[in-house]
Amino acid sequence: MAELRIPKLRSGRYFPSFIELRRMTEKALTAVIQEAYIQGVSTRSVDALVQAMGGTGVSKSEVSRLCGEIDARVDAFLQRPIEGDWPYLWIDATYVKTRQEGRVVIVAVGVNADGRREVLGLDIGASEAEPFWTAFVRSLMHRGLREVQLVISDNPGGIKAAVSKVLSCAWQRCRVHFMRNALAYAGKRGKRVVAAFIATAFVQDTPQAAREQWRRVADQLRPIVPKLAELMDSAENDVLAYMTFPVAHRTKLHSTNPIERLNHEIKRRTEVVGIFPNEPSIKRLVGAILLEQTDEWVVQRARYMPRDTLSDMIAQPAAELPAMAD
Repeated sequence: MAELRIPKLRSGRYFPSFIELRRMTEKALTAVIQEAYIQGVSTRSVDALVQAMGGTGVSKSEVSRLCGEIDARVDAFLQRPIEGDWPYLWIDATYVKTRQEGRVVIVAVGVNADGRREVLGLDIGASEAEPFWTAFVRSLMHRGLREVQLVISDNPGGIKAAVSKVLSCAWQRCRVHFMRNALAYAGKRGKRVVAAFIATAFVQDTPQAAREQWRRVADQLRPIVPKLAELMDSAENDVLAYMTFPVAHRTKLHSTNPIERLNHEIKRRTEVVGIFPNEPSIKRLVGAILLEQTDEWVVQRARYMPRDTLSDMIAQPAAELPAMAD
């Protein structure tokens, strides 16, 4: 196959006119702001943004046309079949404001057997109750999600129950968020010492050594900070779940950090809008961000995890894989 050569210009740059480079998110943001303005979300931020785009003369038909164009592409992306095996799944949530009340937005990112990342799903709800998480996970299963061996998230309540009920796989409580909760018991002066103390469990080579060190730390803290020791007792299985997986994967499994950059971009864009007029407008903007991010990962063609280590893990008998802890 011949290599496509891109012309070099003395000034300016060349890019095919039929390809729009990272324009979908900008279109979605414009559409949401315009719709918000038309529907009466007259916050200062929306007013200023509309004026910056050339005044308030935006027709409803123009907004409808732009929204329909974006919604069709976002819906096709979010409803596409999920093919192949997906051993790892990260799920995270954030809150946005709407005219009626706040809405929680949850996003799922997976790594497939080839070691590549994709955004697999998006949902919007009123709260993080278990039925909402369960319905979301089931929707992923209906689209073809299979062979999930570990789910990584922050929420220790509804999501854990949903994972146990629907996927029957291991669940990893985000280590970063757990440490924040744990250090709240340590006091200002003791945070560094306690953080270093707990971290000694994370540098162990084997799951058994990590658990033994975890319990040792909890027992030593018990006379000084009993509530922190109780928290460690209850969280041991969830925080150390990643230790039972291949060493090459562990740095990316112990927290939701692998999708933090994506979350930051979602927060940055949604904060620009301020208050969304309705749920479809949230889906439009966030869906466009997720679509562009997945396209970027595909274009980069870089594996997020080594393919050979994933193949070996997937080939293991089910009895050898870690189960969801009670």
